Amino acid sequence: MSAAQPSRESSLRRYLEHPRGGPTVLRIVLGTQLRRLREAAGITREAAGDAIRGSHAKISRLELGRVGCKERDIADLLTLYGITDDSERADFLALARRTSTPGWWHQYGDVLPGWFETLLGLEEVASVIRTYEVQFVPGLLQTADYARAVTRLGHPQASAEEIERRVALRIKRQELLTVRDAPRLWAVLDEASLRRPLGGAEVMAGQLRQLREMAALPNVTLQIAPFSLGGLAAAGGPVTILRFLEPDLPDIVYLEQLTSSLYLDKRDDVDHYLAVMDRLSAQSESPRDSLAMLDGLIEQQS
Repeated sequence: MSAAQPSRESSLRRYLEHPRGGPTVLRIVLGTQLRRLREAAGITREAAGDAIRGSHAKISRLELGRVGCKERDIADLLTLYGITDDSERADFLALARRTSTPGWWHQYGDVLPGWFETLLGLEEVASVIRTYEVQFVPGLLQTADYARAVTRLGHPQASAEEIERRVALRIKRQELLTVRDAPRLWAVLDEASLRRPLGGAEVMAGQLRQLREMAALPNVTLQIAPFSLGGLAAAGGPVTILRFLEPDLPDIVYLEQLTSSLYLDKRDDVDHYLAVMDRLSAQSESPRDSLAMLDGLIEQQS
């Protein structure tokens, strides 16, 4: 038994006994462990792909947690990597089975794009979520009426039923901010997103009041990037950075686009966006001054 094995076994056991984040996170954990085993054994992705009748690209996707996996493939890889202990193999295979268990969001599969499903799973286990929004209030802080207006804007051809399904998904997602061991949300909002009357004056007034209420939560910090800043450190679009307490989950940068998204976890990329977010937070109004600014906007709406 190698010196690293007890740590690996305890990590796998932790996820088996206390699963969080649904299949997305479990796939990432499983993939990370498999990559470590392959590298420790000195085996290339090409050789690993041959062992499961696949390609090196399939191994890459598996190790990144981008795809599900078959127990047969995991068993063959464990054998290739020299893992013969029955107990450890059983833990790996049990984790592989768990990766096919649907998360709570599965019920919204008709309106949930696959690229967004990954974000929901990551949010479930994040310890800190840092986000910057330019045009809209962040989805985790939206009221139902505001979310409805945003959804209509992005899906002008959608039926009323589809709109309500999308809104229900967004509101359900927000529950993670008020559960036990909720993540810390640190949101920077561009002033433009607070002054643009999306959905009308009444909807916007309700959204501003909701922001004020959410800012009172101990795990929520709000900052406003005022017009007076001119150019911003994060110019170009919204950015979300997710940090985790689990050693098997690296920091991840989420960049949302119109019909897709990017997930970055390479250290250089993450460090770049962390620096950008730090500069943006330093440039923006302090949390206290941001609340005063928010109170002023609410008063203007009254």
